[in-house]
Formats: sequence, structure tokens, C-alpha cells
Amino acid sequence: MPAFSWRLWLGLVLILLPSSLAADEESSLLQDWHDVWLFRFFLNVLGYTTIIIPGYFLITYLKRINYLETGVDDLQTGRGICYPVIKACVFGSESKTGLLDDVSLAPRNDADSGSSARQAFKLVFCAAGLQVSYLTWGVLQERVMTRSYGASTPEEEGEHFKDSQFLVFMNRILALTVSGLWCVLFKQPRHGAPMYKYSFASLSNVLSSWCQYEALKYISFPTQVLAKASKVIPVMLMGKIVSHKSYEYWEYLTAALISLGVSMFLLTSTADKQPSTVTTFSGVVILGGYIVFDSFTSNWQDNLFKHKMSSVQMMFGVNLFSCLFTMGSLLEQGAFFDSLAFMTRHSEFAFHAVLLSVCSACGQLFIFFTISQFGAAVFTIIMTLRQAIAILLSCFLYGHAVTMVGGFGMAVVFLALFLRVYARSRMKVGRKAPQPQVQKV
Repeated sequence: MPAFSWRLWLGLVLILLPSSLAADEESSLLQDWHDVWLFRFFLNVLGYTTIIIPGYFLITYLKRINYLETGVDDLQTGRGICYPVIKACVFGSESKTGLLDDVSLAPRNDADSGSSARQAFKLVFCAAGLQVSYLTWGVLQERVMTRSYGASTPEEEGEHFKDSQFLVFMNRILALTVSGLWCVLFKQPRHGAPMYKYSFASLSNVLSSWCQYEALKYISFPTQVLAKASKVIPVMLMGKIVSHKSYEYWEYLTAALISLGVSMFLLTSTADKQPSTVTTFSGVVILGGYIVFDSFTSNWQDNLFKHKMSSVQMMFGVNLFSCLFTMGSLLEQGAFFDSLAFMTRHSEFAFHAVLLSVCSACGQLFIFFTISQFGAAVFTIIMTLRQAIAILLSCFLYGHAVTMVGGFGMAVVFLALFLRVYARSRMKVGRKAPQPQVQKV
């Protein structure tokens, strides 16, 4: 157990000190170390490795002995419980098919055949669901990570919640429950991908979510939103590295405009409430980690979609491993029960944490439904508007100041995003003219 090993090592170092002094010193040093985000990050990763390394050796062993054949030979009277579980988790049931379009064909055709009024109602429903889910999620995210709980008067400092990983776990456990119920209640394509392949996207997704929460301790919410809008650039770079993709000239042009706009905002926005330059630098580094991890997640999921699966099945697989990673790490550090104790002390935080998870899970379902009904272009426009509204809402609620040049930089970023959506939709229309194709979810 990493946390207990750390305490044991620190106790041995301080053994020469008087007992009472050593106890105070150990507690003080542990608290100081836990206040360093880099230490918490590596402690989380260390917890994940205690799950990843045994899993890696087990999967390698099962593949080396060719378990699919030896398992059948050893269980001629019946394959038992282990065989189908191991087959699904390690080997899968189908090869790559590239037929995901068959899954999304039905809902898109239903959408095209509906009346204009019905389509307009669906569009308003999707847009409202996405805006309410993610705007509420953004406001709560900033509230939980930057404000205190338990202060009865403005003069009291209250108590801050510090464990971002527990919030990630709360989001993932509810998303796992919702996606699992969805897969049971609604017909899904036969799943063929080995389950362990979800662990790669899950690990990067957990790390990106942790960075997203943690960054709010060091930078403002508008800065985070604008930097997230610029993740087009690292996604393109990761696409060339992971998937060997090629891009059009307009994609490089809009990426350059986004970089320019973000630079204008970051270099000119006021930072009256930022404690120090070091704090701002830490926030930028953490935010960079979020963008890198999130870029890998999207590209790895894109490769996984080459297997025949639905988006909800993808949601279930990724969240399954996310719950396993975060729960294991929290228990090893002893932070799980500390976070539960914080929830019992502060009912307002418990309400915020649950509502945060509900918004996250509902938002993911709205994403899948919107893309299946209207395609990725309409979804991107809605989410781009959501980012702009989120910045304005955060500035209004929490008093963030933006200079005129910073505001112009924001306008450049969102203009580039809309140009990107327009150019992509034009290219898809041109490609569909000679031979219609189905939008890939």
C-alpha cells in the first residue's frame, strides 16, 4: 500500500527524534506533501499500477498458453464460468468489422424521415439538455474545487475539499450505472472487442478528469474552458502519432487561429486573484496534462470503434475500468473513507457531488443522442456555444475579470471553431454527393 509505506518510511527517518516531536513532524510533513499536486498525481498513478501490472502479466500469460484452446480441452464437460469471462475480457468474440455505421444507420434514417416540427423539437431538446447538463456541471465544478464548505459567516474560512480523484470516482460510478442499465434495456450490437482494451482509454480518461478538477485550484474557470477549446491542436498531433492521420490545410489554419486567440487571452487577462506566478504555472502544466491525456483518449476510442459496438457500450467499458482504477487507488491511499467523512460533515457538498455526477452522466447520454440524430457538426456547434456561455456565466457568478484584448482573443477562438465546423460540413457534403455515406459516431 503506497500511503502506508510512505508513512512507515517517514517514521523510520524520524525515529531519532522524541516521540511527540516525531509525531507532530510526521503529520506536518505528510500534510505538506499532500498539498503538492505533483505528489498526489504520482501517488494516484502508483495506485493504478498496482492494478495494471498484475492485469498485464495475467493477460500475457493467458495469451501465451493460448487459453481459448487449452481452456476447451480442459473443460470438455462444460466450459464453466471462467471461460466466457476470460474470453470476453482478454480475447473478445469478433474481429474488427468497421461496421459501426450499421448501428447508427437506423436512428439517423428515422431522423431524416421525421417532420420538420418534430426535428426542430428534437434539436431544441438536445441543445437544452446539453446546455443544462454541462453548464450546471461547470458551475458546480468550480464551486466544489474553489469554495469552502461549513462556514456559517463570511469571516470563517470553512473547509475545502481537496481530493479530485474522489469526484472522478463519483462521476464514473454513476455513468457506469446509467450506461449499464441502458445496455440492458435497449438492444445493442454484439460486443466483440476484448474488454481489457478499454483500460487504455479509461486510464487516460481518469488522468485527464483529475487534471481538469485539479487545475481549478490554480487557474480560473474561463482560462480552463478556453484552453480546453484549443485541444484541437494536440488532438491533431496525437492523431498523427497514434492513428497516422493526415489533415487538410483549413484544419491547420483554424488550429493556428485558435493558438493565437488562446495566447491573447492568457497573456492579457488579469490575474488579481491568483496567488503567485508559481501557482499560475502549476495550473498551466496541469491543464497541459489534461489536454494530452484527453487527446489520447479520443484517438484510442476512435480506434476501438473499429470493432462493432455502440457509443453506450463504449461508455460502459471505459467507466468500468475507471471505477476499478479510482476505487483501488482511493482505498490504498485511505482517501475513500476520508472523502465519505467530508460528505457526512457537509451535506451541501454531498448534494453538489451527486448533482455533479448526475449532470456528467446525463450529458454523456445527450452527446450520444445528439450525434445519432443530427451528426457531429451540429453537436460541435452546440458544445462550442456552451463553452462561450460557460465563460460568461462563470464571470458573472464568480467575478472573473477579462480584458478587452482577452475578450477579442476569446472571439478569435470561437470564430475559428465555427469555421472549422463549417469547413468540415462542406467537405462532407462534397464527399456525399457522388456516394452517400453514413456519419460515424
